[in-house]
Amino acid sequence: MSDDNEKDRKKRKNPWGDHSEGSKSGKGKRQSPWGSNGGGGNRGGGGGGPNDLDDLLKNAQDGLRDVLPGNMGGGLALGLIILVALLLWLASGFYIVNPGEHGVIQRFGAWSRTQVDEGLGYHFPAPIEEMTKVEVTKQQSMNIGLSEAVTNRRGSVVSPGRRLDDESLMLTADRNIIELNMTIQWDIKSAEDYLFQIQDQENTIKKVAESAIREVVGQTEMFPIITTGRARIASKVKDIIQKNLDEYNSGVNIKQVLIDKAEVHPDVQQAFQDVQSAYQIAEETQNLAQADREKIIPTARGNATQIRQEAEAYKQSKIAQATGDAERFRLTYQAYLGGKDVTKERIYIETMEQVLGNAQKIIMESGEGQQGVVPYLPLDTLKAKDK
Repeated sequence: MSDDNEKDRKKRKNPWGDHSEGSKSGKGKRQSPWGSNGGGGNRGGGGGGPNDLDDLLKNAQDGLRDVLPGNMGGGLALGLIILVALLLWLASGFYIVNPGEHGVIQRFGAWSRTQVDEGLGYHFPAPIEEMTKVEVTKQQSMNIGLSEAVTNRRGSVVSPGRRLDDESLMLTADRNIIELNMTIQWDIKSAEDYLFQIQDQENTIKKVAESAIREVVGQTEMFPIITTGRARIASKVKDIIQKNLDEYNSGVNIKQVLIDKAEVHPDVQQAFQDVQSAYQIAEETQNLAQADREKIIPTARGNATQIRQEAEAYKQSKIAQATGDAERFRLTYQAYLGGKDVTKERIYIETMEQVLGNAQKIIMESGEGQQGVVPYLPLDTLKAKDK
């Protein structure tokens, strides 16, 4: 009995069966656990080669049943397999956050946390938690009014961007049509907001940018846009885009807005030139009118001052004359009250002097023995001739 038990124990210790010399196989050779001939070393050879995979697995299971007590061999193997699978599943939760990246972790679909520090991290494997890497420091850009250029693997431009009229054509405050191309440069300041607060992020940013550009251009006249006002317009557009995106909690940071092209549309180029010519003629006419104004107004002001001064002098002279006449009348009246006959005579004589002083006079004598017309010497005429 003891010999039989020893043989059974030896058999149970070898999971691959008893392959000792002189076994019942009749070959007289020891076989490897993988079914290859011991002396040949030829795995997968011809005659006397290995069994197929199913036979090998079956032999291994039978050997484990023999080694393990009772019927626990299959259960332990399954447990080992489950344990290894569990360890591999848990190990799948390790991840590495590279420089310039943030790791956004979701637990059952909802945001749980964000790893902002670079390095190794861990989260519960799927389907419990999932991690999404977001490049937050990468500067991204998009074009407004122009499609993206096509490049090859070497970076060379194969096909330049084409004009997009529905994006580039805009109406200014003075009702002119311009063609405007812009570049929007941006990065991400909040990875979780960028992922969860807005959908179709790039398209949303583009629509917000188009709205802001049209708002600013619609409130600005054309000439500053195509000449010296580009920087001011770009700055205003940047502020409006950032404000709108912040209201959406988009997590996007607008770095810069660049106006690449701003010019009159070719279809209205001739009309624009005509308008500019009219503006130039109007400006020249206005300058000439301003020059005439600057010349005429001082002259008119001088004449007005002179007339005003002459009127003032005339006024003062008339007032003085009237004052003198009134004073003279008053004195005459007082003299008249003192001697009426004498005053009447004097007034009569003075009046006749004024009336007859410049008249042509003929002196005639009346009465008997008078010759009628009396000759006289015209002293006034002689004085005029002497002068």
